[in-house]
Amino acid sequence: MNGIASVLGTIATGGLAAWAARSAKRTKSQERRDDFTTVTTRMDKEIKRLELRQVEQQEQITGQGAAIAWLVTDRGRLVGYIRRAGGEPPAPRPIPPRARPYLDSIDV
Repeated sequence: MNGIASVLGTIATGGLAAWAARSAKRTKSQERRDDFTTVTTRMDKEIKRLELRQVEQQEQITGQGAAIAWLVTDRGRLVGYIRRAGGEPPAPRPIPPRARPYLDSIDV
């Protein structure tokens, strides 16, 4: 009887081990769902990083525009000062074609 009990115990243990292994195995849909979650999380991080970079670039462009406007205004004031003092300011250099579209937006 001890031999039969031992065999039955071995079969039961093997069956439980097989059932546990099957339960632990992930299905294809679970793998796909986890992959989708991982990819989505990574994309969300990238989008946030790009949005932050875009904000920083926009702030830089705005600052550069303000600097150009200030230089143009300051140059105009300097030319006015020279003329009021009775002098003739030097002739302005031609605006490079590459810079013209940016200066047109501030009425130069």
